[in-house]
Amino acid sequence: MKQLINYNSERFAAWIKYLCLFFTILISACLLSSCDKEDLKIQKGFPFDIVAMPVPDEIANGQTIEIRLAIQRAENYNGTQYYIRYFQYDGQGTLQYFNELPYLPNDLYPLPAEQFRLYYTSQSSVTQSFEVWISDNFGNEKQLSFQLNSSD
Repeated sequence: MKQLINYNSERFAAWIKYLCLFFTILISACLLSSCDKEDLKIQKGFPFDIVAMPVPDEIANGQTIEIRLAIQRAENYNGTQYYIRYFQYDGQGTLQYFNELPYLPNDLYPLPAEQFRLYYTSQSSVTQSFEVWISDNFGNEKQLSFQLNSSD
């Protein structure tokens, strides 16, 4: 029986090399052309939620309450930095992080952790209302509202 293809011939070896080169170029062209920079979207800013533990409904003049907060995010991006600011529109009091100086209303402060405790100290004998705004460096922002009735 006569063999139809001579696997030992130089012509066959050259044909195999050209065939491998053709498939290599074809696969490379498909892989490199699939990334179009205009259509490629890289998401850096991920939405987040704020979880707050329950706080007392009443507060006396000079009393301090603890507000426990946690930032919960769906995705983790290492470059995310969180900030806090607050605005008090009823009553008087101070808000501070742990043992740092009290925050000034509407000033932006960096948050050192995603789980933290704030301390609000009443400085009046009336109902007190304030809002805490937490934002990230990508423009996402969440608001928490607190209303504390006077126990005096």
